[in-house]
Amino acid sequence: MILSMTGYGKAVVAYKEKKINVEVKSLNSKSLDLSARIAPLYREKEMEIRRLIAQKLERGKVDFSLWVEKETTIDATPINAALVENYYRQIKSIAANTGIPEPSDWFTTLLRMPDVTTKTEVEVLEEEEWHTAKQAITEALDKLIEFRTQEGAALQKKFTEKIDNISALLKSIEPFEKSRVPKIKDKIIDGLKQIPEVDYDKNRLEQELIYYIEKLDISEEKQRLSNHLKYFRETMNESGHGVGKKLGFISQEMGREINTTGSKSNQAEMQNIVVKMKDELEQIKEQVLNAL
Repeated sequence: MILSMTGYGKAVVAYKEKKINVEVKSLNSKSLDLSARIAPLYREKEMEIRRLIAQKLERGKVDFSLWVEKETTIDATPINAALVENYYRQIKSIAANTGIPEPSDWFTTLLRMPDVTTKTEVEVLEEEEWHTAKQAITEALDKLIEFRTQEGAALQKKFTEKIDNISALLKSIEPFEKSRVPKIKDKIIDGLKQIPEVDYDKNRLEQELIYYIEKLDISEEKQRLSNHLKYFRETMNESGHGVGKKLGFISQEMGREINTTGSKSNQAEMQNIVVKMKDELEQIKEQVLNAL
């Protein structure tokens, strides 16, 4: 089954007074191209987070974000009351000793003093909180994989439609392929008749015709292209790793056979069919880049 590389997942979990948010987005890429924005508290776990993402997503251009929202009452910067009292006593003492008037607005004056509202506590990541955050990361990644599965099903439907179209176009070549042999023979004989007083060996002419027609024969190309179409269908239903890359290689081989068929098609009707096949294949190649 095909998985798309395009996906999105988000999870929000609560831990005490915090809301832990995880958001993951992915687009197509040849390898895993991971950009991670992680809240400072969880940066010590960055390598573990990266390993988890690589294990679950394998490939793609991935943007990962982990941030925390706190309640404003909890997150408010505390006022150092002891330091405020110390500043108050010092200012009172200086005013009394020097005769300088005391400030009329004590609060404004005191709150402007150094370190009165400085937040000094250091957060430490507890194991319980990390376990909760890890659950959020796993949930967001699972949602992204679910999104990829849905997109992959749409891709598979599109590929099946295009493969069916190429198969139908390949069959439509057969009538023109059979009718062109007599046309080639008649055209050569008519050309010889237009040259006066020329005698030719009919046996030699037949040999040359057979050689010429063999060079234009597309039976092998048709057989190989049919095999590639069948293999493409089988690969779409495979489970495991690297299905998208394999489909890309098969589509390249299909392109070679279609191009060779076009170069051997010396009839306008056959060439028109080949152009339509190329158009269908080009649409497959564009979309196969997004398959995981």
